[in-house]
Amino acid sequence: MTLPLILFLVAVVIPVFFGKARSAPVWLGLQAMGLAWNALAQHGEISNHALMAALELLVVRAWLVPALVHRMIRRRTAPNVELMPSNLFAWAIAAVMIVLAFEVIGKASADSGAFALAVMASTVVSALLILATNDSPTSQLVAVLFMENAIVLFESLLPEPWPLPIHFALTTIYVLTVVVATRLVGKPASDKTEDQAELREVL
Repeated sequence: MTLPLILFLVAVVIPVFFGKARSAPVWLGLQAMGLAWNALAQHGEISNHALMAALELLVVRAWLVPALVHRMIRRRTAPNVELMPSNLFAWAIAAVMIVLAFEVIGKASADSGAFALAVMASTVVSALLILATNDSPTSQLVAVLFMENAIVLFESLLPEPWPLPIHFALTTIYVLTVVVATRLVGKPASDKTEDQAELREVL
């Protein structure tokens, strides 16, 4: 169970320290692969529910959402910004917060889910740091998607999985939210100016 979590954590930490916005779809896809691998490996045996969950993760989070984010980034006229500013102060804060997440979770819990909780906490901290240090809409949307993947990792620790209808309903809401967000963020600046002019004429 540790290897898929390590893959997920690597796909979170590397883009935070060294990643550009245009590489975000790749890291989102790797995170989803780690989540799918974790869903298949966490109980030691592959059930129908685990197979369905892994398939949903691969189709929606490893392929569809990264494709939508990639299209959004191609449509934007903004430069290829960094997810988090490349300076020692921001890097030091990120490193300290990630280490503290592992320390606190490791001391507070001794069960097998402690490492998964630490990975989840590190992902949330990393996403919050991106939100706090970068005002680019693209970077902020990527940070929110990182946090959403952390929520999925937390859900995998529940003793009983959610029923499939509820799971698929939440997935549908997630996809619709990403579609709307990528269309709004990915709209070229010229189109936004025209929309604002039309709105002023109506008012």
